[in-house]
Amino acid sequence: MLFSHSATQIESDRVGIHEIHSYKPACVLANAWYESLMARKFQKHTGIHERAVAYESEVSLASRVLDAVATASPQAIERCAGLVLVTPSVVPACVGSQFMSRERAREEQPTRMAVQLCARAQLSPRKVVGINGFCSGYAKAMKIVLNRMLPGLQLASDESVLVITSNRISRITDFEDRQAGALFGDFATATVLTRCDNREMAPKYELLDAQYEKQPAYKAFFDFSLQENVLTPTPEGGKVREPKRLVFSLDGMGIADTAPRAMAAAASEMTRQNDLQPSDIQHILPHQAGEAIVRLTGMKLEEAGFTCAPVNGLTASTGNVSSGSVPYALQQNWGRLEGNILCPVAAVGAPGKAEVSQGCILLQSLDQATASRHGSRAA
Repeated sequence: MLFSHSATQIESDRVGIHEIHSYKPACVLANAWYESLMARKFQKHTGIHERAVAYESEVSLASRVLDAVATASPQAIERCAGLVLVTPSVVPACVGSQFMSRERAREEQPTRMAVQLCARAQLSPRKVVGINGFCSGYAKAMKIVLNRMLPGLQLASDESVLVITSNRISRITDFEDRQAGALFGDFATATVLTRCDNREMAPKYELLDAQYEKQPAYKAFFDFSLQENVLTPTPEGGKVREPKRLVFSLDGMGIADTAPRAMAAAASEMTRQNDLQPSDIQHILPHQAGEAIVRLTGMKLEEAGFTCAPVNGLTASTGNVSSGSVPYALQQNWGRLEGNILCPVAAVGAPGKAEVSQGCILLQSLDQATASRHGSRAA
């Protein structure tokens, strides 16, 4: 059973993913760097062997992946009508007001970063949005595109909407934290969305639906604190200590127990809302938080009636890339996905709050010969 649009839906509201690009910073931190700081079974449970560390801003990372878009599809840049920047490594306002000066806290605003990105990339979109969303940010961004952008944007048949994820979590990481110090990797992705009738930039996967919400949890899994004498890596692969650093803390065991259920619940809700059965789904690409979490997610999905095994094992050379994990998973499986595709995500809620965010994206492959020529390309 395939999702069908209502007869009254205008063509400009039917959009899909034309291509996806990614950028991994050149500085790579292997597991050996952590020595005794890494939990004994970390690599076995997460599948992570290395992760990138960036020494440039989120805006700079985003501009690098936009350079790849400009090279491959200059029209997507020239005819960009809307842009959403997802920056899961920015410090939330409630934390910034507590630990930062007012001026410094303003620099952490995602929308401010999105405007800076447009200026740097010489983009002139009619609508610009910046969000955080942590590891659920990609689903949140797609929901914004469908529910807030497209209804008023009146996207032309040759225009694009860009969804950028730019993650520099290393700048807020306590590398001596045995649960989260080695978990995340810096990364950027760019998703080019176009109308389904765009002949020059034909989409490969139609974006049918996107959902994002927060649900109460039994405890807070995430918070920030100002720490002293914090160990951090140098660009040359050495070690140095910062006198003071604002870092996050993560209850890894707690979120590892909660996230699989949240992703399964989001997937089930997505199928229900779109009049689909679990058997109607051909592929599931969950948030790549680590191999063990995806395996547990697969068990919960099976209990919910889904029969296809979820895509897993994409964290080896990147780590958990937060909101960039779903577009990266799509890029790595480009052209191999057919039929209906679910991409469930889950993440921590606001700092210090007993909540979890969850969401899901529903895609459908399009039978267009021209789409296969555009594929996905890594920067």
